[in-house]
Amino acid sequence: MIIGVPKEIKANENRVALTPAGVNELTKRGHLVYIQTGAGEGSGFSDEEYVDAGAVILPSIEETYAKAEMIMKVKEPIEEEYGLITENQLVFTYFHFASYEPLTHAMIHSKAVCLAYETVELSDRTLPLLIPMSEVAGRMAVQEGAKYLERPMGGRGVLLGGVPGVQPGKVLILGGGIVGTQAAKIAAGLGAIVTILDVNLHRLRYLSDVMPANVMTQYSNEYNIRNLIKDHDVIIGAVLIPGAKAPKLITRDMLSDMKPGTVLVDVAVDQGGCIETCRPTTHANPIFVIDDVVHYCVANMPGAVPYTSTIALTNATLPYAIQLADLGWQEACRKRIDLRKGLNVVRGKVVYQGVAEAFDLEYTPVDTVL
Repeated sequence: MIIGVPKEIKANENRVALTPAGVNELTKRGHLVYIQTGAGEGSGFSDEEYVDAGAVILPSIEETYAKAEMIMKVKEPIEEEYGLITENQLVFTYFHFASYEPLTHAMIHSKAVCLAYETVELSDRTLPLLIPMSEVAGRMAVQEGAKYLERPMGGRGVLLGGVPGVQPGKVLILGGGIVGTQAAKIAAGLGAIVTILDVNLHRLRYLSDVMPANVMTQYSNEYNIRNLIKDHDVIIGAVLIPGAKAPKLITRDMLSDMKPGTVLVDVAVDQGGCIETCRPTTHANPIFVIDDVVHYCVANMPGAVPYTSTIALTNATLPYAIQLADLGWQEACRKRIDLRKGLNVVRGKVVYQGVAEAFDLEYTPVDTVL
């Protein structure tokens, strides 16, 4: 198979879809890999390293799309890329369709095969291609929350870990999944007082068992959220419903109950956000303030640490990319249910129910396209 890896052109996105090690694994199986020149520079990988691994370097994004049967990316295509995607071309990337209707319609129009990292799902309901970036984003959420809690950054001026004689800061985490767990680990390690909310009692029992003593768990409902936001310094939105929009757990009216300088970090912003007042921001302009509450809503948080993120992502996506390249997308998806669940839009048809429901589009069962 011919695989193309374009340079990411979304603002401040420095990750790349394949490391040189990943290229080597594909080329030694007889596949041809095209890398757009400079695609790996932001992650610390030079064109020379890709050539040594067996890739062919192309000078432009247009050539990379034109030559490839399968495009591997990190972030969803943006408007400048819509016209480069061709009919029947396999695009393997994070799409987050349910959060952005124009992208959904553009991919329907392209008649491409859109296989989304974030909806590939194992039988135990874990999301293997979302987990590595969720781990990065969860750890970063506390790092960024602590930074913007500083007074010069607009925050309350609280040190999360406190010092002897001064209480540590308080961190509230909405969601006890991968993001929430990783955020809790980092916040607890800094010495903060941490509360995790979730609706899954089995998950709360597990977290209560494995987390240190400065991490508490509580059942998630509106009553508890409204009480807790009054005295917490950093609130992290870590809710995910695979392939669908995140529920709004923090509403606009709740901001008035928060202390001035409270920091909100909405990691769920890729899926529409779980905080009503959040809107996607960039690493160049990461925050905005509403009602004296700081909002950090960067939609590609792991892009700030691209070396770590790119290696972690390739570790997860490469086994799937090899299967897609070896077997073709239809045969690979017939053989593997987890890959099949990654199919969202196929040749003009929406085959993922959460995406169809988000925009009231016609839903086509995925088996009909296989």
